[in-house]
Amino acid sequence: MNIFFRELKVYRKSLLFWSLGMIALVASGMAKFAAYSNTGQSMNAILSQFPQSIQTIFGLTGFDLSKASGFISVLFMYIALMATIHAVLLGAGIISKEERDKTAEFLFVRPINRARVISSKIAAGIINLVVINIVTFISSVYFVNYFTKDNSTINYVITLMCGLFFLQLMFFFIGTAVAAINNKSRTSASIATSVLLFSFILTFLININNDLKNLKYLTPFKYFDAKDLLATGKLDVIYVSISLVVVFVMIFMTYMSFANKDLND
Repeated sequence: MNIFFRELKVYRKSLLFWSLGMIALVASGMAKFAAYSNTGQSMNAILSQFPQSIQTIFGLTGFDLSKASGFISVLFMYIALMATIHAVLLGAGIISKEERDKTAEFLFVRPINRARVISSKIAAGIINLVVINIVTFISSVYFVNYFTKDNSTINYVITLMCGLFFLQLMFFFIGTAVAAINNKSRTSASIATSVLLFSFILTFLININNDLKNLKYLTPFKYFDAKDLLATGKLDVIYVSISLVVVFVMIFMTYMSFANKDLND
């Protein structure tokens, strides 16, 4: 079977479960917004009772939570975390699973070189990322409209999803690079996930302590901060450029490391 279609088949159930998870996350988030709105309670008034540090940690500052755009902005932090966990696990798994599952010998005795194998796996992985992104976009637009009858946020949601896709790409290729470099296939996913969690925790620390703001270049989550995207309505060219550099560096490391790697069957 063609490697590309083989990988799509292998991950089809995983893709379904992650897609359902994203739909559930968006639906439950917007349902909470509608529930507060229908009771006449002001989300801004409720959250103002929380300490400023708590609001900052959970990304609740700087948004008008009485509007759908403000609420989806807060929800975006959790959407991004879920989507990037999927991306980094997919990237690490799609490269390392041949060694982990003891199928490397079977795969590489076929008359194809490693670059073609990697390219097919990466192409299948990107299809998975695109599907998750599209599912998230459609569910966001649908549930925002369903619970709020507000179509004015569609352009903003498109901007958020563009930022999300860059995050997905970066962490997907961080996962592939870690798996290609690491000689212990079973630990690749945990190492790649640790990188993601470090990045996410650093985002919280930067939000809490303004003295750490110069560290924002070390965490991709700050490249596409919902607060900035809501204020400007567009992606920052500098952050997009940095993201592309990270992606290309990780791709280069993936191909080079895997080409010279001793595979354990």
